[in-house]
Amino acid sequence: MTFSKLAEYFSKLESTASRNNMVEILAQLFAEAGTDEIDKIAYLLQGRVAPLFEPIEFGMADRMVIRALAKAYGVSGEKVTQMFKKSGDLGETAQELRKGCTLKQGATLQVGEVFEKLTVIADSSGEGSVEKKIGLLADLLAGSDGLSARYIARIPVDKLRLGFSDMTMLEGLSWMIDGTKKHKDNIEAAYDVRPDLGVIAQEVKQRGANIKIEPKVGTPILVMRAERLASTAEILEKMGGKCAVEPKLDGLRTQLHFIKNLDFVRLFSRGLEDVTAMYPDLVAAAKKEIAANEVILDGEAIGFDPKTGKYLPFQETVQRKRKYDVAAFAGNVPLRLVVFDCLYLNGESLINKPYGFRRKIVEEMLKRFQHDTIIIPAEMEVVQLAERLEALFQQALNKNLEGIMVKKLDGVYQAGARGWNWIKLKGSYTKKLNDTIDAVVMGYDFGQGKRNKFGVGSFLIGVYDKKTDSYKTISKVGTGLTDKEWRDLKIKSQKLKVKSKPNNYDVNKLMVCDEWLEPQIVGEFRADELTKSPMHTAGYALRFPRLERWREKNPEDTTSLKEILEMVKLQKS
Repeated sequence: MTFSKLAEYFSKLESTASRNNMVEILAQLFAEAGTDEIDKIAYLLQGRVAPLFEPIEFGMADRMVIRALAKAYGVSGEKVTQMFKKSGDLGETAQELRKGCTLKQGATLQVGEVFEKLTVIADSSGEGSVEKKIGLLADLLAGSDGLSARYIARIPVDKLRLGFSDMTMLEGLSWMIDGTKKHKDNIEAAYDVRPDLGVIAQEVKQRGANIKIEPKVGTPILVMRAERLASTAEILEKMGGKCAVEPKLDGLRTQLHFIKNLDFVRLFSRGLEDVTAMYPDLVAAAKKEIAANEVILDGEAIGFDPKTGKYLPFQETVQRKRKYDVAAFAGNVPLRLVVFDCLYLNGESLINKPYGFRRKIVEEMLKRFQHDTIIIPAEMEVVQLAERLEALFQQALNKNLEGIMVKKLDGVYQAGARGWNWIKLKGSYTKKLNDTIDAVVMGYDFGQGKRNKFGVGSFLIGVYDKKTDSYKTISKVGTGLTDKEWRDLKIKSQKLKVKSKPNNYDVNKLMVCDEWLEPQIVGEFRADELTKSPMHTAGYALRFPRLERWREKNPEDTTSLKEILEMVKLQKS
C-alpha cells in the first residue's frame, strides 16, 4: 500500500466523530492492507513504530520538526515557525508548505518505506543523532505528497491524534472478517494476553476468527483486577464458602519476565511501561533467586525497611519509579517484589489453570526465603470461616495495609479483566463512598486570582466506558490540590493540549473546558459520595472531590461505569 493511500484513511478517521464509522473505515483499511504490512499500519495508527510496551520513542521536539520542514521545502526556519504559531499544528504547516513547493510529488512512497525510515529516526542516538533525525525526516517530507506530509510531520512529536483507542481497532479487525463485531471478544481476549496490535492484526489477517495467542516472555500480559464487596460475609458467600486470602499491598504492580539461560529480565508496570532500568535490585535478585528457566510472575513491588522488614508507605515506594538517580534511590528505598501469581512457566501458559495450582508453583519457585531475599511469595491463608476472614482483614489494617485480596481457589487468571475470581476489601470501604476513583483529566479551565499563576483553575475528569470506547465526565475539580500539584498538572498538560474536544469525549455543553487534553493524565480521587447528576455524562458526580495522588496508569484502566454503579450500591448499603 502506498503511504498516500494510508494518509487518505488517516484523513477519513480524523474527520469523523462517529465510532461506528471509524470501525468501518478501519475494517476497509485492514482488508486492503497486505499481510506483510498490516502490523506496520497498526503501529502507525498509534503514531508509533513499535508496540506501546517497547520503550522506543522518536526523541524529537517541535523545533526539530520545524528544522526538518525548512530543510525539506527550502524555506527559512522563521517562516515555518510563523506558520506553526498561526495553525498550532505541525501537520497543517507541513501540508501548507508542500502546496507551495515545486518538488516532485511522492505518491508512490510505500508504507513499508515510511515505516522503515521512521524506525531509523527512532533508533538514532548518540553524537550526531539530532542532525541525522532532522535529515531523515526532511527526506521523507520532501518525497511525500501534501496529505502524507500532514501525518508524517505529526508522528515524531506524538501528535497524530486520530481520536480512538485500541478497542476501536480491535472492533475494526472483527468487522474486517465478516462485517460484524461478533468476533471482538475473542480478538480482545488474545490482545489481553499479547497487547501488541501489530501481532494481533497479522494473526487476524491470516487466521480470521480462529485467532489463538499464547503468552510470550518479553511481552507484558494485561493484569487481572479485582471486584469489590463491602463485607467479609458477602465475600465468603460469593466465593462459595472457601477462599484464599492475601494482604493487599499499596505498592507498584509489577510483572516480571525471566529467561535464565539468556540472562533475560524485563519488568513491566500495570500500564505496560518497561520499568526494568528503574529497578536494578529486582533485576539482580531475579537472576539469583528464581528457580525456573522461563517464567512470567505477577506481583507488587514495595519499599521496605531492611532493619525491621516492615513495608513503607506508597509515597516512599513511588520514589523508586524514576529515570534518573536510580542507584541513589535504590539504596535509600530498597524494594521487595511480593509475588502472588505465576502466569507462564517453562513454555506453558498457566493463565487458564486454577489459582491453587498457580499458587503452589509460586511457593515452590520462591521457597528459599531468608531475611535478605528480595523476591518473595505473598502471604496466603485458605479460609472457610467468616470470623477468620474478618480477623485477617483487621490484621491487615492494623499493619497499615490497604486491606485484603480474596481469591477463588479454582479461579483462572482473567487477563485484562475485572472478575469475581478476585475480590478486594479495603479499609476505605467503611467510609460513605466506597473506595477511591481513578479518573482521567480531560481538560481544564484557566485560573483566576492565585490560580492564575498556575494557569489552571479547575479541571474536568472522566472515566472510560469500554462499550462506547469513550470518556464520560464525572466531576470538575477545583480544590483539594497543593500548590505543587497544581504546578505539576500544568507541566504535565503542556504536551497533551489539543485544538478541539477529542471525538471520544462525551461531554455536556455546560462542562466545556478552556483547554482540552489528550486522555493521558490519570489521578486517584476521593470524595464524600457519588450523587446523581444530569450535567455529567457518567450519570453520577463526585461530591467534594479531592486528589489523592497521580497514578501511573493507562487511561482505559480508570474506574469503569460498571464499577461506578457498584460503588453507588455499596454506598447505599
